[in-house]
Amino acid sequence: MNGWIEPGIGLTIFKGEQRVPLEIERKFLLPEFPAAQVKEGKLRIVKEQLIEQTYLALYEDQELRVRKITDAASGGVEYTHTFKRGFGIAREEVEVSIAGGLYDQMIQAHGAVPLIKKRSTALWDGVQVEIDEYDQIQLTVLEVEFGSEEEAESFIPPAWFGQDISTDKEYSNKKVWRELQSRRS
Repeated sequence: MNGWIEPGIGLTIFKGEQRVPLEIERKFLLPEFPAAQVKEGKLRIVKEQLIEQTYLALYEDQELRVRKITDAASGGVEYTHTFKRGFGIAREEVEVSIAGGLYDQMIQAHGAVPLIKKRSTALWDGVQVEIDEYDQIQLTVLEVEFGSEEEAESFIPPAWFGQDISTDKEYSNKKVWRELQSRRS
């Protein structure tokens, strides 16, 4: 068996005896936050978070990162450690929760500037979308996750989603984070 679909995770592939979940998503370059869509009721915000993201290691198509995620409504904070491999619309992803103390130690040891984004999770026409606003670099990106590559490839976005940047390395979080590190002196 090559793999199977798990709802909310996407295709799971085998690596020896281990299953490795795939993140399957398309990304779009929004010219601006879609406030008009929200005002007209076409886009309903369901959650807002502030995400501080730092990469611990980058090598070819692999990355290790940590995140501090603060819920805007409750103020609750969670911390994650993530491994990703691949490029394009389908990438291997393993994410685990970690303690705040461990996150703080990794951030202090690394000494990097975190990439900070405001994430608005919203519903558009029955589809969940995530809108990330990066104030440090004047960038707004919309992401849609899918259960399969076929579903992702057949998705027809509305014009207001903007340019499809799903396979454009120029807009990858790790590239943007690297540029942010080069600015500090």
